[in-house]
Amino acid sequence: MPEMLSEPQAAALSGCGLILVRPKYPENIGAAARIACNFGIGHLTVVADEPPDQERMLKMATHKAAHLIENLQLVSSSREAAAPYQFLVGTTARQGKYRTVEVRQPREVMAELAPLIAGGSRAALMFGPESSGLSNEDLDLCQFALTIATADFSSLNLAQAVAVCCYELHLAAGNVLLQNGGSSYANSHELEGMYEHIDQALSRIGFLHDTSRSYWMRNIRQFLSRTRIKKKEASLIRGVCRKFLWHSGGQGWAPPERIDEG
Repeated sequence: MPEMLSEPQAAALSGCGLILVRPKYPENIGAAARIACNFGIGHLTVVADEPPDQERMLKMATHKAAHLIENLQLVSSSREAAAPYQFLVGTTARQGKYRTVEVRQPREVMAELAPLIAGGSRAALMFGPESSGLSNEDLDLCQFALTIATADFSSLNLAQAVAVCCYELHLAAGNVLLQNGGSSYANSHELEGMYEHIDQALSRIGFLHDTSRSYWMRNIRQFLSRTRIKKKEASLIRGVCRKFLWHSGGQGWAPPERIDEG
């Protein structure tokens, strides 16, 4: 069993969340909620078109994790689910040259993530549908990606994958001394706005074309995600792009507002 966390460490983990993208079975959501509660993760978001059956979720969550089910956030897109978080960890069993980020093992990823959480950043672990996993578009939102090493039979059910990842995050958090102060890193909502401006600016100069847009934007995301962009830096990049678009005669673009130095 992992060691008990200190109060500040537990508080940092309680700000973290699970994001379940279009899970097929309400029971899997309930089981994931129970695991999140086991390891001190305080938020649960489900991407779905309709509310999952609450009774079936509660049956697996048990009374200890009922609060996560009752306070479950239901959203219609992965982008909306990711918006509050500075760092996203995507889980995938598939690897390839078109993946947005390098796919690593859970322990390695969580060891890198834990100090960021300790510094006040909010992070979420994102899991895809049981049958297909996360899409490339989902992984575009993530700064980290991991895969769980298995033997010949590589398929894990959703609850098993959630348990492994939550345990590794809890273990890594216990090895990190908390830092003072809130996080200055840009959250997913701010990063996506920045990437939209980059896309528009690069399209204006002809660097991006419809046939290669996804490929080059994924490379740009991979490059920029390694720098751990802060709020001020995301605002600066957006300001540069807006100024460029305005001067190049973009219709509907007003002069950018001044970027605060603080």
